[in-house]
Amino acid sequence: MDLAFSHASNQRVLRQRNFLVVVAGALAAITALLLAFGISRDREIVLQPVLRSPVTVSSAGVSREYLEMITRDVVVLTLDRSPQNLEYWMNAVLEITSPRVQGKIKADLLKIVNEQRGSSISQFFTIESMDIDPKNLRSEVTGELHTIVGNKVISRERRTFRYDWEYEGLSLRLVGFGMVRTGKEQDK
Repeated sequence: MDLAFSHASNQRVLRQRNFLVVVAGALAAITALLLAFGISRDREIVLQPVLRSPVTVSSAGVSREYLEMITRDVVVLTLDRSPQNLEYWMNAVLEITSPRVQGKIKADLLKIVNEQRGSSISQFFTIESMDIDPKNLRSEVTGELHTIVGNKVISRERRTFRYDWEYEGLSLRLVGFGMVRTGKEQDK
């Protein structure tokens, strides 16, 4: 009788063990699926509405609207400057710059700061058109660059500026900007 009771008890423990192994395997499979889904899923952050419409940023890439709005603001930041705001101007540009190119861009900005410091030369840019390429993370902006000495406008020149960007994670960073030279300007 003890042998039959022992055998029945062992069979019950074996069934419980097998059931727990199946449940543990199913939970492991579900966890693996959820983990794979979580890693591969595009992340989005909803930003506050900016002028025209709400903006979302996705890990899948930069939307045309977002790149256009950022370019518009960065154009104002990079091209509007006066001797009174040179330090702020340089630091603000460096804050939006990718860490991998900050040294080069800082050197270029310091040349401008040193040339313009103590002068009465200011400049501002009026945007006429933008060419936005979210696939290649490039923006080109055309407009008039106004140069002012004291309180007198001494030049108004039509110029095009290019902005190059990088997008990592959910962060858009400036990697380069400058004036685009046309064929006529290169011949001079």
